[in-house]
Order: sequence, then C-alpha cells, then structure tokens
Amino acid sequence: MKLEQASMQGIQAWARANPQRLNEMLNTNPSFVFFRALPDNGGGPLQRARRAARSGRSIARRPARRATPVRRCSATTHPNSDKPLRRLVLAQDTGGAIKSAVRADFFWGFGAEAGAHAGRMRQRGEMWALLPNGYVPNNSSK
Repeated sequence: MKLEQASMQGIQAWARANPQRLNEMLNTNPSFVFFRALPDNGGGPLQRARRAARSGRSIARRPARRATPVRRCSATTHPNSDKPLRRLVLAQDTGGAIKSAVRADFFWGFGAEAGAHAGRMRQRGEMWALLPNGYVPNNSSK
C-alpha cells in the first residue's frame, strides 16, 4: 500500500481485497487496546481525564498529564480539504499509537460522517498549550 492510500478506508479496502493476508497484517502491530462497556452517558467515551470526549473538541496526545486547553490553529485543515480547522480543543486523553509529543488524535465523534473524517485525517497542524501564569512546564517528553 502506498503512503497516500494509508487511511482507514484504504486499509479496509486492502483487507477486503486480501482476506488471506488479513491476520498477518493485524498481527504485525503488538500494541493492544482494551475497552469495557459503559452506560450511555449522553456524551462521548470517557477519556483519561475521566470526562466524556466531545465531538470535534477533544484530542488525545502524548503526554497528557492533565486536561490542558489546546488551540488548534491555522496550518490545520479538514481532511482532504483546504477548509481551515481552527478551534479550542481539550487534550483529555493519550493515544496508544502516539509516539511523539507533537502529535494529536482529533475525536470527530460518532457515526459514518465522523468515521469518514477520522479515517482520512492526516493533516499537519500547530498547537499551543494554554497554561496559567507562572506555570513552568516540565521539559520531559514522557
């Protein structure tokens, strides 16, 4: 698969076209994610910050030691579009696949439209953390 085809939709198409290799592909990444069913809270899934994720307003990043307001700005666009994506979001969670401190996963929400956006999201962007006056951040990337 070419890099430009590596989206959720591209991977699904590859899996449908190569069912005999699906287990091989799924077993190449040793990371695991565990889920548990929770009652419907009327919002999104619970994040590390023990708050419901908000569609279009929550991100996961590394590190996320506390819920930190983050401004997503000008260099980011909607998937496969030039339409700007500029908004205040809250870093509420960490992502298992996030290996860099300068990357985030945007929570689009639920349903087919949200899934289509999430599967195609690969944009570069800029983020600024909003911190209280006098706060000195730890330079550790852990």
